[in-house]
Amino acid sequence: MLVAFSVTPLGVGDSVGDLVAEAVRVVRASGLPNRTDAMFTTIEGEWDEVMAVVKQAVDAVAAHAPRVSVSLKADVRPGVTDALTSKVEHIERALQE
Repeated sequence: MLVAFSVTPLGVGDSVGDLVAEAVRVVRASGLPNRTDAMFTTIEGEWDEVMAVVKQAVDAVAAHAPRVSVSLKADVRPGVTDALTSKVEHIERALQE
């Protein structure tokens, strides 16, 4: 499955980048395929392992913020692997036509 999520610390002022980086650090340390862009971090793996990483990322931010907002979108597709890169590659190929 793919899970795209964002974690936003609330009640810590205008600059939240350092706390968001803590969430991304957890994702990268997980060893699961992942990608971070300006809006979301996407992780690929099995349901239980991906959701455990999301929880750890939220917990890392919650340790420094009184409130945390989480947005999550999931693509559950059993038997599919490498969707994190293959979906993008498909689009890039289509753009070359």
